[in-house]
Amino acid sequence: MSRIVVIGSGIAGLFAALRLDEAGHDVVIITKQRPKDSSTNWAQGGIAGILDKTDGEGKDAHISDTLAAGDGLCDETVVRLVVEEAGDRIRDLLKAGVQFEKDGEEFHFVKEGGHTARRILHAKDATGAEIERALTEAVSKSDKITMRPHTLGVDLIQRQHGDPSKGIKGIWCLCLDSGEMEAISADAVLIATGGCGQLWERTTNPSVATGDGLAMALRAGAASKDMAFFQFHPTALMGNNKKPFLITEALRGEGGVLLDSKGLKKYRNSNLQPQELSFTLEFSKDGSLATRDVVARACDQKMKITGEDNVWLVTDHLDTQILHDHFPTIEGRLNKIGLSLGRDPLPVAPAAHYMVGGLKVDIDGRVLMENGEAMPGLYGIGEVACTGMHGANRLASNSLLEAVVFANKASEHFINNPIDDIEDVPEWRAEGMLELEEHAPLIRDLETLRKTMTDDVGIVRSFSRLERANRMLNLLSGEVDLIWRKSLPTRELVELRNLILVANLITDDALSRDENRGLHWNKDLI
Repeated sequence: MSRIVVIGSGIAGLFAALRLDEAGHDVVIITKQRPKDSSTNWAQGGIAGILDKTDGEGKDAHISDTLAAGDGLCDETVVRLVVEEAGDRIRDLLKAGVQFEKDGEEFHFVKEGGHTARRILHAKDATGAEIERALTEAVSKSDKITMRPHTLGVDLIQRQHGDPSKGIKGIWCLCLDSGEMEAISADAVLIATGGCGQLWERTTNPSVATGDGLAMALRAGAASKDMAFFQFHPTALMGNNKKPFLITEALRGEGGVLLDSKGLKKYRNSNLQPQELSFTLEFSKDGSLATRDVVARACDQKMKITGEDNVWLVTDHLDTQILHDHFPTIEGRLNKIGLSLGRDPLPVAPAAHYMVGGLKVDIDGRVLMENGEAMPGLYGIGEVACTGMHGANRLASNSLLEAVVFANKASEHFINNPIDDIEDVPEWRAEGMLELEEHAPLIRDLETLRKTMTDDVGIVRSFSRLERANRMLNLLSGEVDLIWRKSLPTRELVELRNLILVANLITDDALSRDENRGLHWNKDLI
């Protein structure tokens, strides 16, 4: 049978591995750190979907909400496909052992920004961790799936060098434990590496989110799409925490409200409800539960006007016991810095969260080249791929759903169109390369990169800022390329090289756009 290399151990990669395993194929999963160090594991909110196949009205509403959030750029065919398959794929997750929250005998559904109804399944406020647990356990039971932790994909191996139309036959990897390069042959490679939140100074993403799979595919001849659209989550905890901690949108779905300092003071000194005082009402009638692009811009603009580092999320008007029962992960983290749900206003600010653009793929998850043709033997699923589902802005809790639906689609395509002619692959050429003795320049370059993206390619943009970023990124790219050509690969070098390539794509796409849409907001176009 065929051998497939899956890069990434989040929901998309693990689900695809299990489907390929069921069909009798050998699967090698490579993951940069531990299997659980994925963005899936960090996902709090849940997975949106209509379980009842006969609920046409519910599915139509989910489709409508998704299209509205995407601001006119969704591929409606893809949206309908994903929403229609939601019930089957969620049942697959249940069969794999995922335990979603229940209210008695029925599933408990929550609501998040942009949704007109409660349709989000969750496992309290640690849904991603529960999905990761169940799928990892299922993978561990298979004797045809090999998990390779601490293995960093460096570059894809083409069947014919310089000709992406001939396809992919393997991958070069850096074994982080030994520092050695290894070539792994494969009939197909499935990229499920997530996003690139580490481009910005504040991100809800894990440290592994450095755009590796996207960059590898681009260097091999793949096309990207909609890279200007990067979603910032409006409510990451500010305070004594060293890393931004996501405060799930479901908390606002339960009634949490965003206030600025002026609104907070007025709320404390009046009988008015917080919903009446939220600054978000200046931007949308939906207030704190508007779509993420709107709420993140509202927070960003309010912070710039006031000069403060955060806005406030208030929950003291809600039932404290229900909050503690439904959001134990958040409550535990808050307690570490002396805060509590239902009592204290929470200092929050936007943080880089989700890459809406990505590798251009077709309806089967096949990675496309610039000419629109599929690259044989290469698939992209999950956050790394741009399927057309999210358009210009992702609707909350649609990401896990899209990931599992396209993991199934890509797996089915390979199962029905197998490649079974595995080839020898060349070893990594290291002649004349030296060990990188000084990592200090890389650290400084990474700091410069993040500062540039944060200041110039953030939530609100301008042409002058984007052009400034472009000049800086070109300079960084040239400097890092000089180091790359003469040095043996290290994790720091590989990741920085990938981040700069992805940053250039985001900036170039933003510069090319002549209208504001969804997550791309250029003040020169207002």
